[in-house]
Amino acid sequence: MLRMFLFLKSLSRSVREEEHRLEPSDLSETRGDPCTSLTVWRKSLVISCNGFTVIDSYGDVVYRVDNYTGRPRELVLMDGSGKSILAMRRNKNLRLLDTWLVYGGEVGDHCTSTKEPIFYVKKCINILHGNPNVLAYVYRCRSSEKGYAYMIEGSYSHRSCKVMDETKRVVAEIKRKDAIIGGVSFGVEVFMLIVEAGFDPGFAMALVLLLDQMFS
Repeated sequence: MLRMFLFLKSLSRSVREEEHRLEPSDLSETRGDPCTSLTVWRKSLVISCNGFTVIDSYGDVVYRVDNYTGRPRELVLMDGSGKSILAMRRNKNLRLLDTWLVYGGEVGDHCTSTKEPIFYVKKCINILHGNPNVLAYVYRCRSSEKGYAYMIEGSYSHRSCKVMDETKRVVAEIKRKDAIIGGVSFGVEVFMLIVEAGFDPGFAMALVLLLDQMFS
């Protein structure tokens, strides 16, 4: 596990170095504002724990999940130091299957009973919708608007998903790692999360966790 972790750190840095070899004019033509590229490893660095480890383009661990077993009722996304930044809890309403509430900070009965969720994420049942590519909808809890804030479409099992806002602008994308690093296949356990400027990378990673719960 340690050898794989060190390899992924080195690989993440090599991607950044390759980007810096491009001329600034080339970058502006292909990407516009800078985005955040994260390597997601479906593995916890804590022994005997299942989870996720997320590495940035500098080779640093920026997000972790260490409490990931089976179909948990709660998930906690931590930063690299282990501080909780987002908490996700399954909705208790049985009529709302595969619907998750997203909270800021810690999780637990006391915290979630005194805090209002900031988003809720609902799995899309394709037989009820016209677009079979839609995986889930994300709604703001503190908004009077009835429409969705973000829509996720694609295939999580193939690690090919796009998160789009209400204007259909792509704000984050999940890609297979071997689609970017030629000649190296990582399967579905290691993949890329690319987050556009202006969208919270932590929230993008929280959506990855929920897709993993809904479609794994």
